[in-house]
Amino acid sequence: MHKGPSTMVRVPKLTRAAAAQAVRNPLAFIAERWTPENRTVRIAALTSLVMSCVIVVTGGAVRLTGSGLGCPTWPKCTADSLTTTAEMGFHGYIEFGNRLLTYVLCAAVGWAIIAARSQKPARRSLTRLGWAQFWIVMGNAVLGGIVVLVGLNPYTVAAHFLLSTALITVATLMWVRTADGEGDATPRPLVGKAVRQLVWSLIVASGLLVAIGTVVTGSGPHAGDSSDVPRMDIGAVGLDWEGVSKLHAVLAWVVVTLTFALWFVLKAVDAPPGPLARTRALFLILLAQGAIGYVQYFTELPEVLVGAHMLGSCLVWIAVVRVLLALHERPRTEPGIPSQADPELSTV
Repeated sequence: MHKGPSTMVRVPKLTRAAAAQAVRNPLAFIAERWTPENRTVRIAALTSLVMSCVIVVTGGAVRLTGSGLGCPTWPKCTADSLTTTAEMGFHGYIEFGNRLLTYVLCAAVGWAIIAARSQKPARRSLTRLGWAQFWIVMGNAVLGGIVVLVGLNPYTVAAHFLLSTALITVATLMWVRTADGEGDATPRPLVGKAVRQLVWSLIVASGLLVAIGTVVTGSGPHAGDSSDVPRMDIGAVGLDWEGVSKLHAVLAWVVVTLTFALWFVLKAVDAPPGPLARTRALFLILLAQGAIGYVQYFTELPEVLVGAHMLGSCLVWIAVVRVLLALHERPRTEPGIPSQADPELSTV
């Protein structure tokens, strides 16, 4: 019987010099032996972004189930145990499970860094964005420990969420920058100055919306623990939760109005399809988020809807960042790739 040619690939032997290099600089060692396709890098960046949102939602689950002090200390779960124990029950499992997801997030960010570092030609901007995510994760892990050690102080909890939003921002930026055709050249505007100013107004309003949302949570009924956790106050006066919630709703309508105005202006100036599509997506996400917000308000904040609203907050912010990034193009430096930008737009 005739045997066909062998399809087995011989694995090169790991020499002593190569092993030493792997120890000294593992990223360079991997990059010399692996060249991922751009699709792989994009998937890695998307995985990091998804996990950045998952960790926010699971953190919300910790809060909404009253498990914020399920592990009463940090970095251990108890004074004598690194992990949760059976005696700690449901809340211990929820809190410790959220802590374990931090390692999954680190793995996702690590994959994004390795994939970006190994891509050829090298794009240092992507690697830097990956490392920025890593350091934000490390900082937020420490801040999360502080949150536990200070007994879920609402201001530290708000800072914990805002730092997670910063992580989502960087992860979104990296994901968008991995798109096909996206390079590292100097960004060129696709719309005029007036439109860009309108978008920056949208960014500021959306940032305020997210920040005030943390105040709504910090002064509301979901304290994150079954015991009495202090709520946000000004001096000795507690914040009016109803008033803060109404301010949050007003800001939401401001963001919706700015988004609709942006969509109208983009249609009027015959903008490229990219900014239009992302603005339309943002508008639809805002409508869904607003519906959830009003339903949860009038149904006395059921936990499931509050969790959905936290996920919606992540999606709204991602959509806002993507609108901002759609206003410019960064073409690759290789010749032959046409630009969508119109030089006259910079003066419109």
